Amino acid sequence: MTIRVVVADDQELVRSGFAMILDAQPDIEVVAEVGDGAAAVAAVVRLAPDVALLDIRMPVLDGIEACRAITAGGGCRTVMLTTFDSDAYVYEALHAGASGFLLKDVRRDDLVHAVRVVTAGDSLLAPSVARRLIEEYTAATGRPAPSPDRLETLEVLTARERETLLHLGRGLSNAEIAVALVVSEHTVKSHVGNVLAKLGLRDRIQAVICAYETGLIAAGATAAAAAGGRSGVSPSKVSPSGG
Repeated sequence: MTIRVVVADDQELVRSGFAMILDAQPDIEVVAEVGDGAAAVAAVVRLAPDVALLDIRMPVLDGIEACRAITAGGGCRTVMLTTFDSDAYVYEALHAGASGFLLKDVRRDDLVHAVRVVTAGDSLLAPSVARRLIEEYTAATGRPAPSPDRLETLEVLTARERETLLHLGRGLSNAEIAVALVVSEHTVKSHVGNVLAKLGLRDRIQAVICAYETGLIAAGATAAAAAGGRSGVSPSKVSPSGG
């Protein structure tokens, strides 16, 4: 299967360079190169690619808003590109529905790997890293503001599925959740699938965000867990999440 990609960046040399790297792969085809967010959204609607690489800072429509519009349409997954190694940008990108986040100085192999990873339905940040970023960002800025009223969103879940979402929000792997719930990994996988389907979430990273935004986990509540070894992963690295 050929992976179809749209590259959006207002710097012509940057987007041409990314396009050249990706087009050189036998399983990837760049179907459009555009210079602003509005053109990126239009290209995705017109060409129905598998992945859109979006610069965060673009004219007409910035990359965050373009990402939000693209992911709302479903089908195309997004990877954000920026020169700024900022937790705030990572959070905003993930909250908008991005499947990953890369710095523009990403290595050639990591760029190609990123496109393949998100096409396969995975994410470029391990859920534990996403949880750490959200924890730190919400503690520093007060965003997003969890509201107890939003717990109504979780009423579609069974008690065990809600427990599963809580553990996903804490960044646990399927194996770790299985230990916590005293069930098999196969059962956990089923619970995770049910949580994602019932809440309309694309992946585990979105589940992390949901756990915070529904108030299931309050900012600061899992700070102790952040001291684990996994929390040291840099947000600029390509780190696919587990299934």
